[in-house]
Amino acid sequence: MDTGYILHRDLNEVLPVAVKGEGIYIFDENGKKYLDGSSGAAVSCLGHSNKKVRDAIKKQVDTLAYAHTSFMTNKPAEELAAILVKKAPSNIDKVYFLSGGSEAVETALKLVRQYHLENNEPERINIISRLQSYHGNTLSTLSVGGSLKRKEAFSPYLSSCMHHIEPMYAYRLKTKEESLDEYALRAASYLEKKILELGSKTVSAFIMEPIVGSALGAVGAPLIYYKKIREICDKYGVLLIFDEIMCGMGRTAYMFTSEYTGVKSDIITIAKGIAGGYQPLAATLISKNIFNKIKNGSGSFSHGHTYIGHATACAAGLAVLEEIDKNNLLSNVKKMGIFLKNELKERFKNHNYIGDIRGKGLFVGIELVENKESKKCFDTSLKINVQIKKTAKDLGLLCYPSSGSNLGIEGDHILLAPPFIINKKEIIELVDKLEEAINISLKMKGF
Repeated sequence: MDTGYILHRDLNEVLPVAVKGEGIYIFDENGKKYLDGSSGAAVSCLGHSNKKVRDAIKKQVDTLAYAHTSFMTNKPAEELAAILVKKAPSNIDKVYFLSGGSEAVETALKLVRQYHLENNEPERINIISRLQSYHGNTLSTLSVGGSLKRKEAFSPYLSSCMHHIEPMYAYRLKTKEESLDEYALRAASYLEKKILELGSKTVSAFIMEPIVGSALGAVGAPLIYYKKIREICDKYGVLLIFDEIMCGMGRTAYMFTSEYTGVKSDIITIAKGIAGGYQPLAATLISKNIFNKIKNGSGSFSHGHTYIGHATACAAGLAVLEEIDKNNLLSNVKKMGIFLKNELKERFKNHNYIGDIRGKGLFVGIELVENKESKKCFDTSLKINVQIKKTAKDLGLLCYPSSGSNLGIEGDHILLAPPFIINKKEIIELVDKLEEAINISLKMKGF
């Protein structure tokens, strides 16, 4: 096969050609088998060969593949929206379908702006998020994200109305004298300080991942943190956006991670697992308050993309949610998530270079350090995470190593997010291959 015409992510890497998916495995054209330990980027929640989803897509294509939403709506989109609203927190009233996570966050940011304009508060132009976060790869979503390495090359293009506070990151930022809840309240207080610094009447929204994905490796927070964040937003008229693109749609054993937090945000963004990778699909979920403000004001949302509400993509989303419900997969996520974390902790309890294992459900992060006592990071020039990814792939494991967990500059971590259908035997295979990949990679780097 001639593969020389695509601009790939890494121009110096020769990628294997994927030709088949079966359960939690992907096969390349040479017959090599890879365990998908991260579901791509927390996407393939049902694995790679679900017949019900495939059949639903084929049926929809045979009936109606696509109709532009400026002219018509379609049944799969209407049905999926109704199901999502029923499953979402009770303040959510409307759904806006898109093709990817960056589009969903972009939509959320535009909704925030229009809400404040409709509310006669045009001065609310500032948006706050957290460092070591990721909210998308368009210019505005890069701006609002807190992943410094991803932003660096494009900094001249990025918006000056996006501001950042410290993350809630107990492993590195909690002092020994603080309890976890005390630290959580201190971390939340940075939001209020930033709002007052910018001017409370100038802040429009605060966006956060309830459990941070790629930028930190499955870092959550105590429930008191989410509650305090909500209180601060309410106090100053700031809208709260939960970015659940990576941690949502069952990944943490809750359909919406918002359920776990006990807090209702004004907007929720979802993608990745909503259609399980069988079709590109994302959504922005909108509260009654925001919808009513726009409906009773201008009466229209000034936004749109060509493929919003795509009938075939929404048919896939319907089938994915049906499979999750019918097969009680959230229960399996919870059980296998506990098993995975326990297996990792047991396997690495005496490992010299594993600093932290964290996460919820099948959304688990492993942080690597050069020194466990001081939590000293490996030198960035070693590119430990890059080597682990390569070695793991050579061993037949696909996982999601990344960097920048410490201040966005240094630090290596691995994100595991296997399909919801994984079983104990497959988890042991995953951990076996991951352990081997880590040990080989560290040895190659002189450790």
